[in-house]
Amino acid sequence: MKTKTFLTAFVSSFILQQSAFGQGALTPPGAPVATMKSLDQIYAKLDARIPITNSASLVTISQPGSYYLTTNVTVSSGNAITIAAGNVTLDLNGFTIASTAASAAGYAILMGSVTNVSIYNGNISSGVTNSAAGVFGGGGFGYGIYNSGFSYNVRVKSVSVAGALTYGIYLGQGNSTVVEACSVNVASTYGIYADSVSDSTAVNCGNCGVFAHAAHNCTGYGVGSGTGLYANTANNCFGYSAGSGAGLNASIANNCYGYSSGNGYGLYAGSVATGCYGYSLNGTGLSAFLASVCHGESISGTALITSHNVNSF
Repeated sequence: MKTKTFLTAFVSSFILQQSAFGQGALTPPGAPVATMKSLDQIYAKLDARIPITNSASLVTISQPGSYYLTTNVTVSSGNAITIAAGNVTLDLNGFTIASTAASAAGYAILMGSVTNVSIYNGNISSGVTNSAAGVFGGGGFGYGIYNSGFSYNVRVKSVSVAGALTYGIYLGQGNSTVVEACSVNVASTYGIYADSVSDSTAVNCGNCGVFAHAAHNCTGYGVGSGTGLYANTANNCFGYSAGSGAGLNASIANNCYGYSSGNGYGLYAGSVATGCYGYSLNGTGLSAFLASVCHGESISGTALITSHNVNSF
């Protein structure tokens, strides 16, 4: 009986002692705070490339590295981007470089004498038009992508250029320059000029649409006296001249088609033409030193001229 009385007194004392302690605030201190990084923060940390955020004035790249646009770039005059260092990759990131200059001048992308440069994935927009056969004028850029020095190992891929006054994409030759999957519409001299040009098109060009040591799967249109496509070796190419120039002019032409709507050569091969077709309205349809399985046509000129003929007519 004494034991039961003792336990009852002990439990009552313990409960009284516990009830003497405060319980603390029951209202939450506030909304939960995120402690994890967002996907954008994670990607930004993982991406070692250098963003270009300037959208309205000249950007100069003076250090090696990998750069990318974060927005469209529109200048009112002069140049948009100058690459003054080698070992540079410039990702246009799907954006457009444009000029609103009233009279065409300046360069969308200008390179000096640099080595190991890659430019890809974007657009260059300018306002020059071809108002008549070989008559060019308007505002915007004078040049699209232009190499002003002697640059080695330069590659341009998946870039479109519209309305450049002089050159669309000019990288020079004899120095490992490559253009892939690009397009140019309107350039008063050369549309695309490089060592190797593949899967590309240049139209409405005053001097030559595509000019290359080696051209593969390309299309070039010349206006006025311009040549559609010129190459030392042309494979699976189409050249068209809307005036007195040659549709396609090559030393070696394989599976090519040349067309002249004036008095120029449809297709001219200084050495060998194989599996080719040439048409000229008033000039020579197809001319080659050796024509193998080729065909030439002309309305009022000569259909085929060849020194050595193998199954051609």
